[in-house]
Formats: sequence, structure tokens, C-alpha cells
Amino acid sequence: MKRRAVELAARQPYSPRVAAASRVAAFALLWVVLMPSANLGDIAVGLFAAICACATSLWLQPPRQGHLRFFVLISLLPHFLYQSLLAGWDVARRAFDPRMPMQTGLVDCPLDLSPGLPRNTFATITSLLPGSVPCGDNDGALVYHCLDVSQPAVQQLKEEERLFARALVAGDDASQSTGGSS
Repeated sequence: MKRRAVELAARQPYSPRVAAASRVAAFALLWVVLMPSANLGDIAVGLFAAICACATSLWLQPPRQGHLRFFVLISLLPHFLYQSLLAGWDVARRAFDPRMPMQTGLVDCPLDLSPGLPRNTFATITSLLPGSVPCGDNDGALVYHCLDVSQPAVQQLKEEERLFARALVAGDDASQSTGGSS
């Protein structure tokens, strides 16, 4: 029953009003966290600020169809922590052992994630993993600076992309998670 409700929610038609209302609510919540006050004047200013912030965000980043499956993203946290610990250990080993090779360089990682928020979020998440840092974009591929280009960094990043794409739902198709680059 619960799964059916989630599937129906994923197929609901896209509504700019819902996007605007959720942004106003998020900005208002941020205001309450930053300015905890029960004063009516502060609440009015906060609501006005939330509406202005929403209008600006809608202008700068128009809403699109699709959404993030939050619980799937959270389920990736143990994997992310494990990979981060392994990579951190590898970086520390290379930094403190002069015999360990460090062949720094740049690698292009072609991604299937669509440009914009999905790709930027992926770049942000992978920037937290030690050993490789996204540093540019090259014809649809993210450019990463790696400590050791002889390692299979691109294959590891593609696996991370595959896992991250499971948390994305684009448009009305719940099975479509990437905006393929054919």
C-alpha cells in the first residue's frame, strides 16, 4: 500500500505552484532557524524575506520536473562513508610513505547525468571523497584532478554515478534517473 502511494506521488503532474510553495516554506523555515522569535514583526519580515528569496530562486533556478528520492540518497550514506574512509586511508598512506607512487593528473569522466542540479550535486558529493577533486567540465565530461591517474578513477566515479542516479527521478518516469547523452 505504501509503495503504491509512493508510485502515485511520483506520477503526479508537475506543478510550479507546489514548487514555489515548497521553496517559500523552506526559506521560511530557514528564517525561523536563523531568527527564532515569536515577535509578530519578525514573523512578517521573515515571511516577506522568504517570498523574496523564493522569487529570486525561481528566477535563478526555475523548477523542473523530477525529484530526489531522499531515503534512497540517505541509504547511500554507509557506502559513501566506507568509500571515504578507504580513500582517506589511501591518501594518508601516499602522503606519508615516500615509496608510494603519486602520479597526479587530470582525467575526464563522461557522465550520463543531465547538466544542472543533478550533475552539480554529483560533483559536490564526489568532491568530498579524498583522492579526486572535480575541477572542470569538458564536452559533457567532468574533469577530475586525481592523485594517481594509474588507478581506475573513472570506473569508480561511474559506479558512484550509477548509485547516485538511483536517488534521482526525472519527469514522470520513475525508472528514468539519468538524462542520457547519446
